[in-house]
Amino acid sequence: MNRKLIIDGNAIYEIDEDCMLKNRVNDEKDKKDEERAENRDDSGSRK
Repeated sequence: MNRKLIIDGNAIYEIDEDCMLKNRVNDEKDKKDEERAENRDDSGSRK
């Protein structure tokens, strides 16, 4: 696991880079799926 510690004053954050990458990939996939759904809706309403 790739982890990164970020110290900001008295706060300490631990970032799991593998999890962040997985979330980014899932977010991009969801965005593409939403765009496809919108395009499908647009083409269906022109009839």
